[in-house]
Amino acid sequence: MPLNTRPIAINIAVIFFFSLSFVGWIRGLSPFTCCKRAVGGALLAYLAAILAVKIINAILINIIITRQLNEQKENSSGDGN
Repeated sequence: MPLNTRPIAINIAVIFFFSLSFVGWIRGLSPFTCCKRAVGGALLAYLAAILAVKIINAILINIIITRQLNEQKENSSGDGN
């Protein structure tokens, strides 16, 4: 079963947004600068998370298909004996 891409990416982006905002605040940056950097970082994290989840889904689907094919081969070879 593939993972849902969008909710995972949104959660990661929100975590990055608040993390970067907090780091900017601690470093003494102006609120506007913190906001710009946090939004930019969250956008990059969102895109990276989408890409990562799609890669994981492709790997999982490939494993499932391979496993199903192996089971079918075992079942068909077992019927003839």
